[in-house]
Amino acid sequence: MRIERRLFLAQAGALAGAGLFGCEGAPTVVAGPSVLVTSERRVALALAGMPTTDGAGVRLLRVIGQPALRHLDPFILLDRIHSDDPGAYIRGFPDHPHRGFETVSVMLDGRMRHHDSRGNHGLITGGGAQWMTAGRGIVHSEMPEQEQGLLHGFQLWVNLPASEKLCPQLYQDLAPSRLSEARLSPSGNTVRVISGDVSGLTGPVLPRPTQATLATLLLEDDAPFVMDVPRDHTAFVFVHTGAVHVGPERTSERVAAGTLAVLSPGNRIRVRAAGERSGLIVAAGRPLHEPIVQSGPFVMNTDAEIAKAWDDYRSGTLDRA
Repeated sequence: MRIERRLFLAQAGALAGAGLFGCEGAPTVVAGPSVLVTSERRVALALAGMPTTDGAGVRLLRVIGQPALRHLDPFILLDRIHSDDPGAYIRGFPDHPHRGFETVSVMLDGRMRHHDSRGNHGLITGGGAQWMTAGRGIVHSEMPEQEQGLLHGFQLWVNLPASEKLCPQLYQDLAPSRLSEARLSPSGNTVRVISGDVSGLTGPVLPRPTQATLATLLLEDDAPFVMDVPRDHTAFVFVHTGAVHVGPERTSERVAAGTLAVLSPGNRIRVRAAGERSGLIVAAGRPLHEPIVQSGPFVMNTDAEIAKAWDDYRSGTLDRA
C-alpha cells in the first residue's frame, strides 16, 4: 500500500466543523448520548527513524520530519537523542528561532538546559518535560548534559492552528514530580502522562488547541496496556527500547526499537511487550487539516507568512508582540 494512502487512512475521519481553540486551551463540549463501538487501532504504517544531525552537529534519530514522512498532522517533527558519547551532542543547539507551533521536550535520562531571548531559562531533568508554545516567536538555545553518563530524550513539534500561529509565547516546565505516573503491573509496567488523559491519569499540560495526548511507557512484562483515544485523532507509537506488539491480540503487529508505528483510526490503542523489556512513546492529537508550509524552524500556512517570519527574525522583532 502506498504511503500516501496509508497516511490518509491513518488520519481520516475528522469531526466535521471542529472549532479552532486558543493557545490557553479548548472549551468544554457537552455531547449528547451516543452509542460507542470500541475499535482497536492497527498499524497503518511502520517506518524506521533516519539518522541525521541538527544544531551544532548533534547526532540524532529523525522519526517524523524525514523524507519518507514529512508531517503527521498535527505532528511536525519527532527527534530522538540518545548517546553515552558526549562528542555526539556536546555543542548542543545554539540560539535558533521558532514560530507557529509548539515544541515538547521529553527527557528520560540526562538533562537539557535552555535559555531564550526573553530572559527565560531553566533545566529539564531526567523524567521531566517542557511544553513550549513558540507562538509569535522565540529565539532560544538548548544544551544537552549527561547525568551519570546517560543522555536520552525526545523533541516533538506540535502544530498550531492558523488562528493561533502568532499567539503569545508560553512555557510549561514540568518537573518529574508533576507528571502523572502509575505502576500498571507487579513487575513494574509504568505509564507517565505528560498531556491528556490516559488510563485514569491526567497530564499536567494545560489543554492545547490540538487536544494532544502524550505519554511514555515502560513495559517489563507481557501484560497488555490499553488506552482510549478520540476516534478521529491522529495517533502513533514510537518504540525506543525492545519491541512491542501493537493492535488487536490476534492480529497485532510487532514493532521493533527505532520504529514509528502510525496507527489506523479507532478509539483504543493496545500495546504489549514482545518478550523483552520495552520502552515507547504514545501520542495522539486532533489533526488541523490546514496547509503546512515549513522553512527550517518556522511552520506557517503560507509562503508569505514564512517570508515574514524570516524578515522578523533578521530584524530582531520575531519575539516582540
